[in-house]
Parts: sequence; structure tokens; C-alpha cells
Amino acid sequence: MSKINDLIKELCPDGVEYKKVWEVTTWDKKYNSVDKIMQPDIKKYNYLLANQLNEIVDPDGDVLILETGINGEKKYTNIDLAGDNLCNAEIIAIPWGGTPNVKYYKGKFVTGDNRIAISNDTKLLDTKFLYYIFENRMNEIADFYRGSGIKHPEMKKILLMNIPIPPLEVQEEIVRILDKFGELEAELEAELEAELEARKSQYEFWREKLLNNGKYSVVSLGDYATFSQGIQVDPKDQKDYCDDGMVPFLRIVDFVKDDEPPRYIIKPDKKYIKKENEEMVMIRYGASAAGKVFINKYGAIANNMFKINLTTNEIDIKYLWHYLSQDKIYKSLNNTGGGSTMPAINFKMASSIQVVLPPKEEQNRIVKILDKFEELANDITVGLPAEIELRRKQYEYYRNKLLSFEELSVSE
Repeated sequence: MSKINDLIKELCPDGVEYKKVWEVTTWDKKYNSVDKIMQPDIKKYNYLLANQLNEIVDPDGDVLILETGINGEKKYTNIDLAGDNLCNAEIIAIPWGGTPNVKYYKGKFVTGDNRIAISNDTKLLDTKFLYYIFENRMNEIADFYRGSGIKHPEMKKILLMNIPIPPLEVQEEIVRILDKFGELEAELEAELEAELEARKSQYEFWREKLLNNGKYSVVSLGDYATFSQGIQVDPKDQKDYCDDGMVPFLRIVDFVKDDEPPRYIIKPDKKYIKKENEEMVMIRYGASAAGKVFINKYGAIANNMFKINLTTNEIDIKYLWHYLSQDKIYKSLNNTGGGSTMPAINFKMASSIQVVLPPKEEQNRIVKILDKFEELANDITVGLPAEIELRRKQYEYYRNKLLSFEELSVSE
């Protein structure tokens, strides 16, 4: 950090000039309600729809497919498949619709429905420096996205953003520092992910070994349990507060996220209410969700899941959870439930699940062993995002510090 401080003291000790985004960039199209003076020129790029991009994927290609989303691995195509849609430039891009984000790229690419900008003069404004400016102000940019369904950016507000333009040497040093931060964060994340994967593999090995002992009887779940459907609740009847006579309304998201704001409803019939730690829910719908099971929540369950109510004390609820959490059980249910489009699990399917049933004492022993393995995996599962979040906050702090400049006073 000493080098950047020295550069600032030497090259811009009294502050830096600020300019509007429209003054230093050229975008891919003319925007509605934007004054002509703000867009004297455009640099057009042909954009492709998602299905068109999927049709030209080439894993061995070297042309980036610049999608609008923020998840998933990068996809590539080749020059021949790109055809007239091939672009070659140093750009930043934000999505025309969907989750606000900003991407930087330099090289050959084809694009989805992004809004794309280039620096008018890279000797005045480094393109990657602009990317970091946008990344640092993403919360502000997100507020410019409007719409009741898919949100779109109000481009006039983006073009009117006031951004610092320090000397190019300062910009380049800031880019170098932030690039290094990004590399270190990626390395840490890869190391922690590898450790997490190792622990999960160990847990799954012992779970498979302990739960599938051929010397014990195999029973149908329906002989030891009944099943209760969840309830459909109109969104207007879901509250963000809890009064007397109300209970939590449990959705799938409540089982998979710890920080999801709770919702409450007027207490319904008891058949819809799940007892904490005593009953299990199974997700009914969804290619990536149907067949998954959860415990440890109290409240009325939504209709995209159902309760598993044990009718005997011969099965330990935690043992059953470990058993039904096996990949082979989940995958069997998910596949039987209707394929990859929208699997749907019914009571008959759940009732026919075959469960290896050792004596209760053996179940308790297995649960203790698997709980320990699960704890080891969860320790790093919890620690991994916590550590990554800590590094990201550190990165965000220094990024904001590096990109904050005193504005140069202009003499009258």
C-alpha cells in the first residue's frame, strides 16, 4: 500500500478530477430518456438469447460466452460458431435484466443481453479500473434496477454517476493491488473447498458402510410411518411478525438458509404442523430438491413438502434422517418422481422406500458415529463461508479505501 500512497502524494496530492460516466465511456446502444449529448457515439454488439448461446457451446473453444448471470462455470465457443456475433474488445458489462452485477473482459467473446461499455480513452480511464469502480458501487447500481418482474437498469442514472479519474499510473497500481486480492481470495476458497470435499467424502463413505449392513432386516417406510401434506398459504396471509395464535410458516428456504427472515401464519389444523426434532419433512417438488429431508424446525409446513410421522418407537428419527439422506435414496426418489424437469414425490413413493432396520441400540450407535462425521464436515462448512466472508469484507474495505479520492477543487 506504500507505493499507492507515494503515487497519490506525488501525482494528485490535492485530489482528483471527477467525471460523469457518460463523459468517459461509450455504450452498446442508444438508451431511452437519455439526452443525446450523453451518447454522441455507440459501439454496437450483437447479443444472443440464452438458448442461442447454449447451441454454440464448445468446451474446447477460446471465445468466451459472456452471459448475464453471476453463477456457474464460464462457457466458451469457437470463432466459427460465433460467426458474425464475434466480438474482440476490452469491456465491462452489466445485465440488461436480472441480478445486478458487473463483469470485466478483454479478448474474444460473444454476449448475451448485456449492456456493454468501453473506455473512450484508455490513457485517461483504464477499463479495469472502471470495472472496480462499478464493483465497489454495485449496491448503488442495484438501486437503479427497476421492474415488477425481471428488473432492468435505468441507464440514465448509471450514465450520470460521478466517478474519480486519478492519473493513469495510480489507476494501474490500484488495479494491480485489487487483482492480487482477488487471486489470494480464490486460492483460499479453493483450499477450503478441497478440505470440505475430503471431509464430506469421508462422511459419505462411513454412512454407506454403516447404514447398509446386510445382516439386518429391510422394511418399507410406510409400515412404520404416515405422511401429512403441507398447506397452501396465500402470500398476503403470511406475516413478518408473530402474534398470539400464530406459528412459523416453514418453506423450503427456511430449511436451507439460516438467515432467511421468518414468516408467520394463523395457526392451522395440527395435521399441517411439524413438531421440532420429532418429525421429518421431505421436499416434494423440484429437480434439485425433491427427496431431500430435514428435521429441527417447528411450524406449519408449505405444500411443496410433506411430513413423515413415525408411528413406532422402533426407528430413531435421527437414524432415519441419516438413512434417507443417502445419495442413492435421494437420487432414486428424484428420478422416479418424473425426471429432471419437475420431479414430484407422492405418498405412495415415500411409503415404498426400503429402510435397513437394525435394533434400536445399534441405530443409536450409528447415529453417534455419523453425527460426529457430520459435525466435522459442518465445522468447515460453517467455517468456510465465514472465512471467505471475512476475506471478502477485508477486500471490500481496502477496495473502498483505494477507490475513495478527494475531489479536486476547481478554481473560479
